[in-house]
Amino acid sequence: MSIASKYDPASAEAKWYAYWMEHKLFSSKVDPNKEPYTIVIPPPNVTGVLHMGHMLNNTIQDVLIRRARMQGKNACWVPGTDHASIATETKVVNMLKEQGIDKKSITREEFLKHAWEWKEKYGGIILEQLKKLGASCDWDRTAFTMDEGLSDAVLTVFVDLHKKGKIYRGIRMVNWDPQGKTALSDDEVITKEIQSKLYYIKYQIEGTENEFLTIATTRPETIMADVAICVNPNDTRFTHLKGKKAIVPLINRAIPIIEDEYVDMEFGTGCLKVTPAHDINDYELGLKHKLEVIDILNDDGTLNEKAQILVGEDRFIARKMIGKLLKEVDQLDKIEDYKSNVGHSERTDAVIEPKLSMQWFLKMDEITKPALSSVMDDVIKLYPPKFKNMYRSWMENVRDWCISRQLWWGHRIPAFFLPNGEYVVAKTAEEALLIANEQYGEKYSLEDLKQEDDVLDTWFSSWLWPISVFDTEVFKTGQPNEDLKYYYPTNDLVTAPEILFFWVARMIIAGYEYMGEKPFKNVYLTGIVRDKLGRKMSKSLGNSPDPLELIAQNGADGVRTGMLFSSPAGNDLPYDDKLVEQGRNFANKIWNAFRLVKGWEIDPNLDGSANRSSIQWFENRFNQALGEINEHFEKFRISDALMTTYKLVWGDFCSWYLEMIKPEYQHPIDQETYDKTISLFEDILKILHPFMPFISEELWHQIKNRTVEESLILASWPEEKSFDLEIIQEANQIFEVVSQVRNLRASKGMSPKEALELTINTKNQGVYQRFESVLNKLANLASLSFAEKVDNAISFVVKSDECFVPMGDSINVEEEKANIQKELDYTKGFLNSVMKKLSNERFVSGAPAKVIEMERKKQADAEAKIKALEDSLAKLG
Repeated sequence: MSIASKYDPASAEAKWYAYWMEHKLFSSKVDPNKEPYTIVIPPPNVTGVLHMGHMLNNTIQDVLIRRARMQGKNACWVPGTDHASIATETKVVNMLKEQGIDKKSITREEFLKHAWEWKEKYGGIILEQLKKLGASCDWDRTAFTMDEGLSDAVLTVFVDLHKKGKIYRGIRMVNWDPQGKTALSDDEVITKEIQSKLYYIKYQIEGTENEFLTIATTRPETIMADVAICVNPNDTRFTHLKGKKAIVPLINRAIPIIEDEYVDMEFGTGCLKVTPAHDINDYELGLKHKLEVIDILNDDGTLNEKAQILVGEDRFIARKMIGKLLKEVDQLDKIEDYKSNVGHSERTDAVIEPKLSMQWFLKMDEITKPALSSVMDDVIKLYPPKFKNMYRSWMENVRDWCISRQLWWGHRIPAFFLPNGEYVVAKTAEEALLIANEQYGEKYSLEDLKQEDDVLDTWFSSWLWPISVFDTEVFKTGQPNEDLKYYYPTNDLVTAPEILFFWVARMIIAGYEYMGEKPFKNVYLTGIVRDKLGRKMSKSLGNSPDPLELIAQNGADGVRTGMLFSSPAGNDLPYDDKLVEQGRNFANKIWNAFRLVKGWEIDPNLDGSANRSSIQWFENRFNQALGEINEHFEKFRISDALMTTYKLVWGDFCSWYLEMIKPEYQHPIDQETYDKTISLFEDILKILHPFMPFISEELWHQIKNRTVEESLILASWPEEKSFDLEIIQEANQIFEVVSQVRNLRASKGMSPKEALELTINTKNQGVYQRFESVLNKLANLASLSFAEKVDNAISFVVKSDECFVPMGDSINVEEEKANIQKELDYTKGFLNSVMKKLSNERFVSGAPAKVIEMERKKQADAEAKIKALEDSLAKLG
């Protein structure tokens, strides 16, 4: 089979993905004889297209799935999408606007028809894009959070939790998104520090002409909703105002001056304007003092009639106008620049308004307890574990979850209102009617029932995801089907830290509530992909490359490895195009290495004994690296697993092993060495496959014709074997000698073709004799001998062995002494740093025995090298 001179990623990717799909090699069915390994995808929004965060997240999931499959596990990766209430509704509203249709002018049914059409047209784009990346999901299991079965499960859970008294309806202060015109939970609010203004406003004391209280506020547009001014009872500056009233500027309404120790006497002017409708703390203060609530804002953030002035103006325009009006009546003392933390909608980025609103809530105090203890006790492990503290803090301070949204797209809340003002919770109107007539003894008809307009928070469906993708009936029956029994709990969840509370914590809550069991065993939290300046990649900043273009330019394998080269769990990934180029170059290096091996002519009569030490070394080095790779995987150090693989392939295999056994130009290779090299190459392709599925599968089939069942994707992960550390260390010593000889040639301007004599002063000649053919070949030696000293020679030290290359009369003694002194100084400095560590009691008592042993070895090697260098200096006088 002829091999193309260059690797063509596009054709390999198209060919092998189609092959895997055609033969259903990603498919997973219940098999009691196999251990399941399950991942559920964090369902991307149906509005989504592939971005760099998706690339990182899904590459990691695919690496884990492909490796598990090769380990003989029944690997099941469930894909799907989330209906994303706010994001999708916004898209559809904008689409209709472009068609000249206002949402307010059509019915809910008409709007939903448009929404479903939009979803069918655009909703699957991101999943198709994931295929380009090589994602080996079981596509037959693709789920959508508003599929019929999944929707039914959501309604069943709502009804069940309401029956248990865990869901209630009430007026509460909520986070209001004026752009999305919906309530948000605390977790959907992102706090940003912004530059704002602090307005110092003068409130006239009622019954006086020139007595004022000055109050600092960042929100002058809400003064029309003020119902009191509050001072601290211990603040002697305001004792004389007890029982008096102040006049709200511009609208001239008298409000009481009240006292409460809540007010910080040191902050601002020591006075607080109380606006219960527009501040959560003021709301609590208002309840305590039984104050009136005046809501002056419409749902879209404009001022309503209760404001009395500037009715219909947007809140931010009103802010500036109020400032001007206050100045005109001489009631604005001053304006200062001020940095404040302001909540923004996670979906629309609009500034949040605290708003009193009738909403549905889920009580979180009891239901969260198993979810907290399971993470704290490592029943569910977070990687990296630093996120445990964040998780605990959130769970211990959790508020009731506002689960209703004022939208049309989503799961409509299954509550039905009766003419008597009461409501009934049931999955259907027919069920609600039966309950209503039984409960109230009345003869209502279906026409008497009006279903709640609100839909449920998106996360109220995706919190069931690890259960509902396998079984939607279990919430009704309590009896899991075969799929759920087999695949649940899932193994690993890979997601972003920013949805640790939105989604991860809630899935854990739902898992314990409905399965009495954790939903997954491990949570791997990826970092954020950032640009070179540390900014989060986004379309708006224009700093994010198009992932599909990256794949087209560098191949999917190049992009996958590039994304993983520097992405330790939980730490941000500083993305650089060079990383992806490095990934592409790695693929080319592997391709060229294979072409080299397959290009050799084989002579079955040749003796291959000279290569046996090289083969023995690489076999042991491979087993050593495999152990490290497996350990990295167990500890979710995916980036480290890749780097170990990369160094093994590029450094050990390509740069050293192939050079060691490569036949001379136009000479054949012996059969034994060739066969062993192909076998080693197959092992390399196996450990490469999870990271680089396309090129590895292509080369696997280039080695020989294989059946579907013999495909690399189904091959067995190499078995970890013991290794001989001594031969690995001996080979490293030989490589160091070769490197030193090569450096010597380069520094002296000598031709690589000029064979050199090498004499070594060593107590262990066996090492050099075992690898003599390698030394002669890679260092181009005319001869290798052993002696204590050689006159007129340049020397260098490897470990404690002194190596001499005779230079005749051309040696510059002073220059050689300077070089040796320089290396001696460096080695002493290195030894000093090692000794500092070993003399540190905390380090010695806290570090693993393996690490201490490594440091002691560094100490011994450095001491031996120093002695040898000092001997070399002495010999040069």
